[in-house]
Amino acid sequence: MDSVEVETEAVEAAGVGARMSPAGEWEREPHPSDSLRTFGAVVQALREHAGLSREELAAIVQYSKHTVESVELGRRMPDESFVERAEEATGNTGALRRAARHLSRGEVGLAAWFRRWARLEREAVSLCTYECRLVPGLLQSEAYARAVFQGTIPLRTDEELEAQLAARMDRQAMMRERPKVPFSFIVEEHVFRRRFGGAEAMRGLLDHVLERTAPRNVMLQVVPLEAGLHPCLDGPVRILETPAGQRLGYSEGQKNGRLISDPKEVSALCLRYETLRSQALNPQESRDLLERLRGEL
Repeated sequence: MDSVEVETEAVEAAGVGARMSPAGEWEREPHPSDSLRTFGAVVQALREHAGLSREELAAIVQYSKHTVESVELGRRMPDESFVERAEEATGNTGALRRAARHLSRGEVGLAAWFRRWARLEREAVSLCTYECRLVPGLLQSEAYARAVFQGTIPLRTDEELEAQLAARMDRQAMMRERPKVPFSFIVEEHVFRRRFGGAEAMRGLLDHVLERTAPRNVMLQVVPLEAGLHPCLDGPVRILETPAGQRLGYSEGQKNGRLISDPKEVSALCLRYETLRSQALNPQESRDLLERLRGEL
C-alpha cells in the first residue's frame, strides 16, 4: 500500500511511525479529527438508543460492519448515503444530518510521505495511474484492501488496520464525487490473476473493478501477459494535472514515496505512460478480459 505494504496505496495507509520531512521536521500519523470523533459518538449513541447492534445498522445502511465501526470510532469520513440511511435508521431526529455539515476530513491512515500527493489528488483535473504490483487503491474492493493490510510486515494492530482500510475506502469516494474528472488506469494482467482468498473473494474484486471503471470518465486498460517488455518497467507511477495546468508525478517504493515536479522528469513519465497506453488493450478489450477471468473462477 497503499508489494503489499508498498502498494502505492499502501502508502496511504502504510505507516504508523514517523518520517523526517524535507524541512527536517517529524511528520507523525495524525489523530482522527474532533469532528469525526464527535460525529461517530453521535452515531453510536443514536444506534444504541434505537436498540440496534452494529451488524443490524450495517445491514440497514448497506455498508459493512467494519465501516459502521470505523465511523463510530472517528476513523472514517461517512459519505452522504451513509448519513441519510443512518439518519432514517435511528429515528430521523435530524442530528446526523446537522452534525455531518461540520465534518472535516483528517489524514488518519495515510502514510506521512503520501499525504501531500493525496491532497493534490483531491484537486486534480485529471489522474493517471500505472500499477504492476497490486490493484490500484482507488479500484480495490474492501475485502482485497483488508487482505493487503493484513499481510503487511511488521504486523499492524486491529486499530491501525481499520484506520488504513478506512483511509483507502474513503479515498475512493473521490471518484464518485468527481464525475467530470478523467481517471485513467493501466494495470498489468498478472495483477488481476494474483489470488487472494477464495473464488468468491476474487469474483467480488473483479466485480468491484468492473463497477468502478464503468463510468464514462474512468478508463481502465490492461497490459496483457503477452505484451512483453515496455517503457514503464521501472515501477508504478502516477501523474496528475493541477487546476493551474501543472503536471506532477509520483513514484513509490518500499516505505517511501517521491513527488516529482521537475518538468523534464514529468514529461518523460508522461511519454512512457502514453506509449504504454498504446500497447495495452483498449478499454472494451480490457473489460472483456476481466469478465473472462471472472468466468474462469
